[in-house]
Amino acid sequence: MLGLPRGGVAVAFEVAARIRAPLDVILVRKVGVPHQRELAMGALGEGDIVVVNEDVVRSAAVSPAEFDRVARAERTELDRRRARYRVEAHPITLEGRVALIVDDGIATGSTAQAACQVARASGARKVVLAAPVGPPRVATDFAGVADVVVCLQTPANFFAIGEVYADFSPTTEVEVVTLLYRARR
Repeated sequence: MLGLPRGGVAVAFEVAARIRAPLDVILVRKVGVPHQRELAMGALGEGDIVVVNEDVVRSAAVSPAEFDRVARAERTELDRRRARYRVEAHPITLEGRVALIVDDGIATGSTAQAACQVARASGARKVVLAAPVGPPRVATDFAGVADVVVCLQTPANFFAIGEVYADFSPTTEVEVVTLLYRARR
């Protein structure tokens, strides 16, 4: 069970507890459009994984130099989070295993795609991507990226992940660290 930070770790924790699976974080970081940070124009993952959403880059008129500048800053943040989230533990070995990747929702899919690529590069035998909500095209978008996609809600007029949550408050780093610690115990 691998949760995407930060909200995905909270969802993955609950699923892992129910099925009694080990939990870890899969480190990825959104690369947001410079003037609209929440819109992903790509994502980064451990092991130098870089995903570029060409449609978003083109429509936002982001130059390669701008993308690289934002990606460098996000790589620094990814490294900081690695140090924060993995203080006392090494990543779960994925070699030959099924990687169940969980997020709190899928919007553009960039970070989920990066997470799937990280899992594959780490030797996962099978990659399953799961989220409570995503756009209607989520299964099609991830064909060939994940072996299985589980998305509980795919509203026809999907606009944002937070639409389906009664409380979509951000998960804090302290909460992520606490959940990872609790899962290891």
